[in-house]
Amino acid sequence: MKKIAIFASGGGTNAEAIMNHFEQTKDVEVVLILSNRKSAYVLERAKNHGVPTYVFSKSELYDNPQTVVEVLKDYGVDFIALAGFMCLVPKAITSGWAGRIVNIHPALLPKFAGQGMYGENVHRAVVAAGESESGITIHYVNDKYDDGDIIFQARCELSPTDTPEDVATKIHTLEQKNYARVIEGLLR
Repeated sequence: MKKIAIFASGGGTNAEAIMNHFEQTKDVEVVLILSNRKSAYVLERAKNHGVPTYVFSKSELYDNPQTVVEVLKDYGVDFIALAGFMCLVPKAITSGWAGRIVNIHPALLPKFAGQGMYGENVHRAVVAAGESESGITIHYVNDKYDDGDIIFQARCELSPTDTPEDVATKIHTLEQKNYARVIEGLLR
């Protein structure tokens, strides 16, 4: 049985899609949701799926990452997925799960990457740049923002009249369709 942990900071729609996907399998299980925000709605989604949660502070993550590492080990976590996690993952975690930790980015990397480039910030930047397409990138995580090797990209066309909200809707569709499926492929 492969055990997945999901790190998320917000609403958790991608985390929930992953939980839904793996509820249908016998050899992969989401065993833990971790968040740096005690008010993140992803924690409620986890509760609704019967998945345990762990909340930590940013200072705990950076000043004492071994605490989070020990929690991951206690749950026997084999694989980590970031799903709207807004913190840089410390080396204690990226090295411990090297090649087994992935993120989904709401743009076609290497464009629109780096600190502060998440969610609506990315979509606004894409529209401001006049891009004719956008998409998602699923990549391995290292100790730099949006820097790991690319695993998968999916694209969508943009029209000159698309707003950041329109782009967000198109990206969300790609995320929901692809993230869990790509994770499953990596675990097989």
